[in-house]
Order: sequence, then C-alpha cells, then structure tokens
Amino acid sequence: MGTKTLIPIGPYHPLQEEPELFKLFCDGEIVKDIKWETGYNHRGIEKLSESKTYDQVFFLVERICGICSTSHPFAFANAVEEIAGIDITDRTRYIRSIIGELERIHSHLLWVGLAGHFLGYNTVFMWAWKYREPILDLFEMITGNRNSYAMFKVGGVRRDIENNKISTIRKTLSDVKKKTDLLTGAVMDDPVIHARTKGVGVLTRQDISDFGAVGPTARASGVSIDIRRDDPYAAYPLVSWKVITAEEGDVFAKVKVRLLEMYESISIIEQCLGGLEKTPEGDIAVKVNEIPEGSGTGRAEAPRGEVFHFVVSDGSNSPVRHKIRAPSYVNIATFKKSCIGQTISDATISLAAVDPCYCCTERMAVALDINSGRKLMNAKELIELSLKRTIELKKKIT
Repeated sequence: MGTKTLIPIGPYHPLQEEPELFKLFCDGEIVKDIKWETGYNHRGIEKLSESKTYDQVFFLVERICGICSTSHPFAFANAVEEIAGIDITDRTRYIRSIIGELERIHSHLLWVGLAGHFLGYNTVFMWAWKYREPILDLFEMITGNRNSYAMFKVGGVRRDIENNKISTIRKTLSDVKKKTDLLTGAVMDDPVIHARTKGVGVLTRQDISDFGAVGPTARASGVSIDIRRDDPYAAYPLVSWKVITAEEGDVFAKVKVRLLEMYESISIIEQCLGGLEKTPEGDIAVKVNEIPEGSGTGRAEAPRGEVFHFVVSDGSNSPVRHKIRAPSYVNIATFKKSCIGQTISDATISLAAVDPCYCCTERMAVALDINSGRKLMNAKELIELSLKRTIELKKKIT
C-alpha cells in the first residue's frame, strides 16, 4: 500500500458491537483504500440446521441476529411452506406481519440511536432508545420476550394475538408515533446532523446495482426495491403502504428513509390489527403432517433488506441443505465506494450507515483439525466441495 498510513477499526472496537476488522489505508486524514477481514464470528448455522428438525430450526435461525430475530424465521417459513405447498390462514398472515413490522420499528430506532452516538450526538441516542422501549414492551406482552420471539412455525404461528390486546397495541403505537414525530423533527432540522451526514458516504444508483445492495441502503439511493411489495408474502398484499425512497444516497438519506419507514410500519400494523378483528381467534395454524422432497426459496424484507433462505428437503424431518443470505452480506461491501475519499471521521459513520450485522454475514474461511491444528481445507476447497455437493443434491431432486 506504499506509504499510506494503516488505521485499523477492529476486530474489537467501541464503534462495533461485533468483532470485525476494517483496515483503512489513509493519506493524512483521507481514506484511500479499505480492506475488510471476516471470520471472527462464524457459528456454522447452516450446518447446524441439518441436524435439527424443521420445528427446531426456527429457534436456531432466530439467533442468527438478535436485532432482526424474526426476519430469518420469516424467510425460513416461506421456504418450507413453498416446498410443502402450505397456504397459511389470514390470521397467521396478520400476526406474522405485525411481528415483522414491530421489529422494523425497534430496529430502525436502535440504528438511529447508534448513528447519533457515532456522531457524538448522545441526545439522539437517548431519545431513540427511550422511544424504542414501548415497542419492546409490546413484544413482551405478545410473545413473552423482548427479543427472539419464538412465534413462527411451519404452517402458522405459536401464539395468537388475542383481540383484547388490540386496544393496548393501538394506544402504544399512537404514543410511539407522537414520539417519532418529535425525533424525526429534531433529526431532520438539526444543522449539526446535516453537516455531518449530508454529502457523506454517497452511493449512486450504479453503485447499488454493482454491489447488489438491498433495503434502506438501496432505497436511500433512489432504488425502489422491497420484497414485501416485489415478492408479496404474509399480509403485505392485504394492506396499503408505500415504499420509501430518497435520491441523495448519502448518510442523511439513509437516516431519512429509516425514519419515514417507521410511519409506514405503524400504518401496516394498524391495518393488520383491523384484519385480526375480522378473523376468528385461535385460527393461527394449519396442520402439517410432513415436508415432502423438494426445494424452496424464502424471502423476507428484514429491517436491513432482503433475507434469503434456500432449503432442500429429502422427505425427512430435517433439512438436507440450508443456505442463508443476510442483507449485510451484500451491503457491507459497499464500503469500498462510500468510504474511499472520505475523512477518517466520516468513514466511521459511512461504515455504520448500512446498519451492518456481522454475525449474519460470517462464513467459514478454513477448516482445521481441532486436535492437531492441521489445515484440512481452505476457502476455495470448501467452495468446490459445496458446489460438488449441490450438483449431487440437484440430481437427486430433479
């Protein structure tokens, strides 16, 4: 890298909630190049899935990410239900969407708070996290948990949202909307936030296309993509809402998209609550006897963007193959465009602007013998083995 100065962020750093290493190569204060090293947090979720029953896999994939813990069960359910040809009830659709949108609100508020913290604006951090608490209280009332809600199963949900809880949910949402008005007004009008975020970490439409970015990262650059609309599932085709976009592609645009998306989420939940009132209580699952042979793809719009699950069944009670792609897997790579040319201080908020989740993204880089430490396979050999196994499975199911 010549005479450029190396500034490491990570693998353990106050900016990051998880271990990951970003190497910033700088000329003075200006970032000239970035290299990204992964592999600190791999947990083998895909392989573990093959040893679990379909019912157990929901609890496993729910722990891929603590913040958006229902997005992966959502996508997994969609994949398995495609294999089995299952048509879920309308009440299930409404409940699933309510959980998904409550999660979107809490995730966006969490991110806005952290963004304020990264900018040294801790008032925003404290406001956003305070306003997030009532959403977590709703989760606790509905599911018994503030995170990892354990709501999904093949063919339905595990718990109903009784109609006598609907008024409480509506009141809480009304209060959250008022608080969001205050937070949004403060963020959108504050000259310090504008100075630190406008024109910073810009991604163009072409950048989004080149990296395949998804979610608010893409929508903030004017790319109108959203799985809830583009590949409808659950109750999203049953309610009215709009995809929020911005054109600037900078950090401020990403803030704006997330804040405005929360209003759409509140509207979706309110409509779903109305749908619950029109469906019979307790009609929350269909009977599933077995999962036949076949393969299915499940997609869901997580707070960060598209979650993708590919599941292969051999007719047993466990997946024979389970492939997962989280939104951060494509969004993190955009740092190569958004951070180069920025100052070091602006690079950190540009890194945070895509709301990266590293534990969602980790993949194995090398296989070692645990006793001797001898390398058994490198990343290239692991990929070749995976491709060979995929071809074998494809022959079996076609």
